[in-house]
Amino acid sequence: MSILSAAADVLRCFSSTRHDVTVTDLVTLLGMPKSNASRLLRAMRDEGLLETVGDSKRYRPAVLLCRVGQFYRFAASLVDRSDAVVRRISDAVGHTGYISVRRGAEVMGVTAHSGRHALRVVTTIGDGLPAFASSTGRALLARLSDDEVRALYPNGLVPPSVTAPQHIDDLLARLALTRREGYAESDDEAVRGVHAVSVAVGDPETGDEVALCISFPAAIVEPAERLAIIRSLGEGAAEIAALTQDKRFYPLNLSIAETAP
Repeated sequence: MSILSAAADVLRCFSSTRHDVTVTDLVTLLGMPKSNASRLLRAMRDEGLLETVGDSKRYRPAVLLCRVGQFYRFAASLVDRSDAVVRRISDAVGHTGYISVRRGAEVMGVTAHSGRHALRVVTTIGDGLPAFASSTGRALLARLSDDEVRALYPNGLVPPSVTAPQHIDDLLARLALTRREGYAESDDEAVRGVHAVSVAVGDPETGDEVALCISFPAAIVEPAERLAIIRSLGEGAAEIAALTQDKRFYPLNLSIAETAP
């Protein structure tokens, strides 16, 4: 394993529930020898990737990583355009909106807007969700062929809930529906009690693809509001697709959306 790969593995250990790591953590999480873990953490600290927490032996991401994350957002014009659309919708409906990207079989949020409702969904930037069991993931997976989707799951699916796709054929059927409708929807799947609507758009020039999502507690949105959210997301994404000349964009089929439960 190269030192670059090892450093990337260390960074993947951080999440919304793990804000810092120790040598012991790396031994447990990565199976890394204690001496190697100690040297690697010190080297990442010396290069500005990590910093120690006070006088302790715990390490957390340093300011450099925060700066690079901001550069990613502003360098990716597709993310910036899509975030503007989601911000506008989130402000209008009051629910949480975010932009996600797919990395392999996972999706993760890269921008978020919390909305104004007292009861709202909290989205943590950078945490991974199974793509097959989320509306953002299925909106992005629908842009792949069925063979490409099967290749992502050679060992099948491990559903996080009974409402998520239970096997690969179930997933492919839902992706076919997403392509016909132009949007993906999840209800009480990877995140319990949460309903989400997503659309996906890409930029052929850069190869970037993102999902635009509005999520909300499943119990509080009426059918008319749900339809308005779907329409706003579909129309906003269509504007971006026209600018990027995204040939793989699936336009919203309002006749289906209006009759769906």
